[in-house]
Amino acid sequence: MKNNILWLFCGFGLIVLISSCSKDKTKPVTTTTSTLGLYEYGVDSGRRAFIPVTKIGNQSVEYYSVFDTGSSGMTIDAHGIIPDAMISSTGISFTGDSVTVNGITIIAGQYTLSYGNKTGLTKEYGYLAYAPVTIGDANGSTSANRVPVFLYYKVVDVTSGKTMTVNHSLDIFGVGPGNSYANSAIESPLVYFNHDPGLINGFKLAVLPRGQFSSTGTYVAGLLKIGLSSADITSNGFIMHPLTYGGAGGYSSNIASTVTYNGQTVSTNVLFDSGTPLISTIENRLAVTSTGPLPASTQVTVTTNMGFTYTYTTTNTTNLTQVENPNVTGDYRTIFGIDFFMANEFLTDYVHHQIGLKNN
Repeated sequence: MKNNILWLFCGFGLIVLISSCSKDKTKPVTTTTSTLGLYEYGVDSGRRAFIPVTKIGNQSVEYYSVFDTGSSGMTIDAHGIIPDAMISSTGISFTGDSVTVNGITIIAGQYTLSYGNKTGLTKEYGYLAYAPVTIGDANGSTSANRVPVFLYYKVVDVTSGKTMTVNHSLDIFGVGPGNSYANSAIESPLVYFNHDPGLINGFKLAVLPRGQFSSTGTYVAGLLKIGLSSADITSNGFIMHPLTYGGAGGYSSNIASTVTYNGQTVSTNVLFDSGTPLISTIENRLAVTSTGPLPASTQVTVTTNMGFTYTYTTTNTTNLTQVENPNVTGDYRTIFGIDFFMANEFLTDYVHHQIGLKNN
């Protein structure tokens, strides 16, 4: 697999400060509905699911983006996409309101996307762009004619002050139900890949088989269905969760829930985030210390406001969970990472602004 997958995995954590969207997602589209596979990468030190990006603009490429339910918007490094002569540490050079290069239209005006919290913050600096995009590879692919893309030229670890020097170190395929606070046009790219007018804009993610994660990356077919039927939403056992409109960020993917562990019950908003590769985080305002891991064999139960329940037990290598005090982190969401997706199905309906959860 392309080298960028290693840096995407190891570079920065993805607790994402990008929220949801207020617009009805009914966009013009081009061909047929798709079911795609994903690559499962990682071992006990962390795991992620990746989606291949094999064409952007008029260029064939080979990059792997983090499939991320915790953010909204496709971000991709400008290096290798447009001429390096246009890119510097301060931006992408062009004149006028926009420029089209290699089939990619870049809009004037810089934006910043932020990932993380007070204990660890990462920022991408870049521009809104529009381009034809193909996702998937020789195992199966689909294309859309005009997808909004955040074309970044620099990634900075704010905590350390260091700039990431490896190209495509933070390419993200954010499929959350909303838009970025930076620019409302930056939203889930999957909105643009539902090519069947009889289906609802959204996606269904099957359980990620734990045994398929590997140090080299394993292709697993049929994990991602783009476009939803009514039966997907009403007849397949999903518990649906209406989302709350959050102003500039649109409809939030956070779900009101209670989390129980070690005899404590915490009321919290929960984000189910496939982009968090290792440690789930319970935000507890009464936590004595700012952070601390739960010991192995701790049972954790999350119960949502619509009655979905999921219980797991921590071990030394799986379901790793820590407790943090949101007054320290500045982030009041409890975040369940990729281990959740190895035991549950996940669905997002962009049109009716709801998330579906289903025990496997």
